[in-house]
Amino acid sequence: MGKDFLLKQCKIVDPRSSFHNTFQDMLIREGKIHSIDAEIEAEGAQVVAHKGLEIYPGWLDIGVHVNDPGFEHREDMATVTAAAAAGGYTGIVSFPNTHPVVQSKADVNYARQYSDRQVVQIYPAGALTHNCKGEEITEMLDMHHAGAVLFSDGLKSIKHAGVLLRALQYVKSFDGLVMHHALDPHLAGEGQLHEGFTSTTLGMRGIPALAEEIMIQRDLSLLAYSESKLYLHAISTAGAVERIRQAKAQGLAVTCSVAYLNLLYSDEDLAGFNSDLKVLPPLRSKTDQQALLEGLVDGTIDAICSNHVPLEEELKKLEFSYASFGASGLQTVYPALQAKLREPLDNGLIAEKLAHGPRSILQMEEVKIEVGGKAELTLCLPEDHWSLDRSNNKSKSENNPFWKSILKGKILGVINGQQSMFFES
Repeated sequence: MGKDFLLKQCKIVDPRSSFHNTFQDMLIREGKIHSIDAEIEAEGAQVVAHKGLEIYPGWLDIGVHVNDPGFEHREDMATVTAAAAAGGYTGIVSFPNTHPVVQSKADVNYARQYSDRQVVQIYPAGALTHNCKGEEITEMLDMHHAGAVLFSDGLKSIKHAGVLLRALQYVKSFDGLVMHHALDPHLAGEGQLHEGFTSTTLGMRGIPALAEEIMIQRDLSLLAYSESKLYLHAISTAGAVERIRQAKAQGLAVTCSVAYLNLLYSDEDLAGFNSDLKVLPPLRSKTDQQALLEGLVDGTIDAICSNHVPLEEELKKLEFSYASFGASGLQTVYPALQAKLREPLDNGLIAEKLAHGPRSILQMEEVKIEVGGKAELTLCLPEDHWSLDRSNNKSKSENNPFWKSILKGKILGVINGQQSMFFES
C-alpha cells in the first residue's frame, strides 16, 4: 500500500481543473485525490509543505531512448525511470531502437512489465519497420494488443513513401498511431548543424530546413490520402509549423511536438562548438525558434518533448564534426522552460504541453487535478536553484548542455497512484 499525503498550501497548475491557479490543501489517499480545500487536517498522512510549491498533472514525455536492452552502458530501465521521475515525469514513451529492436509482443512486454510497479510508467513504442530499417512494416497489430502505444522507427526517417503509406493504412484497422521524425537523409547529407549563416561562417556542412519541410509535406500528403493518424515528432522549422497549421485547418488528423532545446537555442549558440548542443533535429535559426514558440501558443504544436538521447562520453567529447548527435534531457526540461521561457509560456501552457498534450496525442485518458481522480502529480519548486552534476544526475550519461550550470526550478517529487518518489529540496 502506498502512503497518504497531505500537500499544504500548494498552487494547483492545471488549466483543465476548476482549481487552476488557486492555493489549496490537497489530500492524497489510496492513490486518489481524496479532497481539495483551503484547509485540511488528516491524521497519519505524510505532510508535504514547501514555500512556493506548485502541483501539475503528471507529465508525459514522448520519444525517450531507453537503450535497454542492448545499450545499457548508456541507460537502462532503472536509470531512465529515475531520471524521468527527477525531471517530473510520471510516464515516458520509449523508442524501439534497442538491441534487439522492439518489434514483437515479447519485446513490448519487457518494457511494460518492468514499469508496472514503478512511479514512472513506460509506454513502449513498437518498431514501424523490421529492425528499423525502413523497408518492411512490422506486425503492428500484435504489438498493439500487447500494449504498444504508437509505431515508429525513432529518429530514423522512413525514406520510402510506399512503406510509410502502408503503415498509415495498416494502423487504421485498430485505430493505431504512426509516429515519424521527418528528415530527408539525402538532403541532410553529412550536415553537422543548421544550414545558414552560422554553418557558412564555421565552414561546416549544413542541414537545410528543406530536409525537414519537404518530407513533412510528403507525409501530410500521404496522411490525406490514407485518412489515417500521424504524429510528427520534434519538428524544428518555421516551414514545418506552417504546413502543420494548414493541415490541421484542413481537418487532417496530425499532431506534433517540439524538442525543448529547439525552443531555447538557435544555431548561433553553436559558435563555441558545444557538442552537447549537437542534436537532431538541429538547432535552427532565430526565425525558426520564434515560429516554434508561436506554434506552441496557438495550438499548432501539441507537446514539448525532452528528446532524451543519452550517450557515452566517448561519442560526445570530440571535435564538433566527429561528435554524435544527441543530448540527455529528462532532468532539465522544466528548469530550462521555467527560467528562460516563463514569459511566452506561462505555467498553464507548460501544463498543457507537458501533461495534457502528450496524452491527447496518444488518445490516453485525461489526467486532471480534481477530487476523485487518480493522483498522478508532478510537484515543483519554481524558485529553487540547483545544479545538475554527478551527485544528482540519475542518468548514466552526462551529455547534457546544462551540466553544472545553475538552474532555477526544481522537481520536489512525483506521485503516481500509490507509488511516489521525492527528492531533497
